Amino acid sequence: MRHLKKVAKLNRPADQRRALLRSIVRGLILNESVKTTLVRAKAAQPLAEQLVTWAKRGDVHSRRLALRLIPEPDVIAKLFSEIAPRFEGRTGGYTQVIRAGLRQGDSSEMAVLRWTE
Repeated sequence: MRHLKKVAKLNRPADQRRALLRSIVRGLILNESVKTTLVRAKAAQPLAEQLVTWAKRGDVHSRRLALRLIPEPDVIAKLFSEIAPRFEGRTGGYTQVIRAGLRQGDSSEMAVLRWTE
């Protein structure tokens, strides 16, 4: 029984699920918004929030933690220099999930994951 288990398994093994969520968060950092399924967007949201929290701290340890999650220095540099300063006055709620209707092929519920303004 999965009582009190909050992680969405997304029908994948753990390593594939981790890679999928990393790529969604990477796309969010680079493109400012990502259109994906609702369940994937809700699963990727806490990772993006944690990355922004680390980026707001801005120290070397935070940068190394972020690089451990997304091992691309140019993406992390954009996160620390462009995205994190936008949220200096906020204590949380850096992303929002907006429902975007149903996908035509299989009627999966789609959503847009983007930064709040």
